[in-house]
Amino acid sequence: MGYIGYRPTWAEIDLKALEYNFNQVKAHLSSHTKILVCVKSDAYGHGIVPVSKKLVSLGVDYLGVASIDEGIVLRKVGIDIPILILGMVLPSDTKPILRFNLTQTVCSEKLAKVLNKTAKKYKKIADIHIKVDTGMGRLGVLYNDAFNFIEKIHRLKFLNIEGVFTHFPCADISPSFTYYQIDIFNKLIDRLRKNNIHIPLCHAANSMGVIGYREAHFNLVRPGLIIYGLYPKKNIKIGLKPVMSLKTKIIYVKRMRKGEGLSYGHIYRTKKNTTVVTLPIGYGDGYSRDLSGKADVLIGKARFRISGRICMDQTLVDVGDTKVRIGDEVVLIGSDGKQRITAEELAYRAGTIPYEIVCGIGNRVPRIYK
Repeated sequence: MGYIGYRPTWAEIDLKALEYNFNQVKAHLSSHTKILVCVKSDAYGHGIVPVSKKLVSLGVDYLGVASIDEGIVLRKVGIDIPILILGMVLPSDTKPILRFNLTQTVCSEKLAKVLNKTAKKYKKIADIHIKVDTGMGRLGVLYNDAFNFIEKIHRLKFLNIEGVFTHFPCADISPSFTYYQIDIFNKLIDRLRKNNIHIPLCHAANSMGVIGYREAHFNLVRPGLIIYGLYPKKNIKIGLKPVMSLKTKIIYVKRMRKGEGLSYGHIYRTKKNTTVVTLPIGYGDGYSRDLSGKADVLIGKARFRISGRICMDQTLVDVGDTKVRIGDEVVLIGSDGKQRITAEELAYRAGTIPYEIVCGIGNRVPRIYK
């Protein structure tokens, strides 16, 4: 597969793998459970528009974005299924929510009242989802205040509380705390129903919630990471296919003597007379400087370690006496023969999480869709 432009660095996005992962998620759910896929942060670096269009073709029920701007991007390319803005917005920015028929997360009375007023002006009913904080400590009305808050919002004539949701901060490390969250969220839903407040959609399960906590499925789930073929935790019971591969080509080959320093700070010195190759990718592309001297790349189905510090635009690799040529393909994420480098592996080596690896791949790395 060729690259785009005149810098031979690119990411391949396998939409068939995306479809496979979506179907794997569906297999974990009961038939009545709807699916919201998170496509925020440019679909975790995979490309919000092509990914969203593929998901719509697969029958996804909802798309989740972080901001009004992301929602507008999707509306402008003709996507008309429900889109939930998972983040909060300023009360002064409510007009585009109505104009572009977006569904807003609400957890403040001020935002609710302004949105209600804006909806009245547009002669519409605005769908909203109320976020409840059961232990994340981020967005959301605190659990103890949630019933009274929802009761107040329920009285606003131009708002329709379509959903209520919460979020798990520790689903991968603390089942006991996660089950506590599920329990108190259930109690809130029961209390609302007993008081004749029936909210159609209840949701809590992120990727780890989908796989590890059937009790958290309610009637809508919010997978993100697993849709892109990435695992939130080791040894979990789901088969996934990575959607993104990251590739480049050798642009320079040089023989160097033993003891020569490579790249900034000379943290790497050649151990013998050797061949060093230059790759046109660096931390300016989102290939983290934290991977310097830690990550491997695949050249000719063999692994080689990054040599020296990763630069903004270039990375060096000592390949020893291996025969290489300018234009040879190099895999940074993906497979070559039986060898594979995953985003999870890079995350481990960089001391971060897979989300940051894929979200960090910058927009000067063109995406090629398969």
